[in-house]
Amino acid sequence: MRNQYHEELDAISTTLVEMAGLVSAAMGNATKALLEGNLAIAEEVIASDSVIDTLQHELDDRTVDLMARQQPVAGDLRTLVASLRMSADLERMGDLANHIAKVARMRYPALAVPNELREIIEKMAVVAETLSRKVAVVIRDRDIEKAVQLGADDDAMDILHRRLFTALLDPAWPHGNEVAIDMTLIGRYYERFADHAVSVGRRLYYLVTGEFADI
Repeated sequence: MRNQYHEELDAISTTLVEMAGLVSAAMGNATKALLEGNLAIAEEVIASDSVIDTLQHELDDRTVDLMARQQPVAGDLRTLVASLRMSADLERMGDLANHIAKVARMRYPALAVPNELREIIEKMAVVAETLSRKVAVVIRDRDIEKAVQLGADDDAMDILHRRLFTALLDPAWPHGNEVAIDMTLIGRYYERFADHAVSVGRRLYYLVTGEFADI
């Protein structure tokens, strides 16, 4: 019975790593759809969001069932509680990639991102994908050092987010309100994606140490 219990705990961690991989792929593809105006890829990202949602629902059901059957304490209880919260963060990251793909689809065949903002969005996308790949490693290896490092990547995202807003608030902005709204939302999606990645890092740190980290 104990062996089965620990196998079920390991399966929950494996599912979280799988979710992180799907989220990373979704964000990469959403960015490609956004910057290239690729409708087919945008549709793929939008359709794949249901896969991430289903994984979250199944993981949460298994976690709650395990808590009810085994009544875990100490480290095992922290693992299960943290897993519920991490799955919610990962699901939200998938939603944010989905939102970016929907902007690309809405503006097709035009590009949603003006040329002068393309570099900023490309850099925000690199940070987002880096964060999501690191999240998978952090969960898989329970690496608290890498979990703490996620905060530095989030700082880089915040700097890029401010650069984007500076451009949008320039009195000489030439693209009108509709494009400005699109870019405001896109910037917010990338910024919130990074915030949720950091949240996963905080929860993993707590899972391993029983303490809260200021990441």
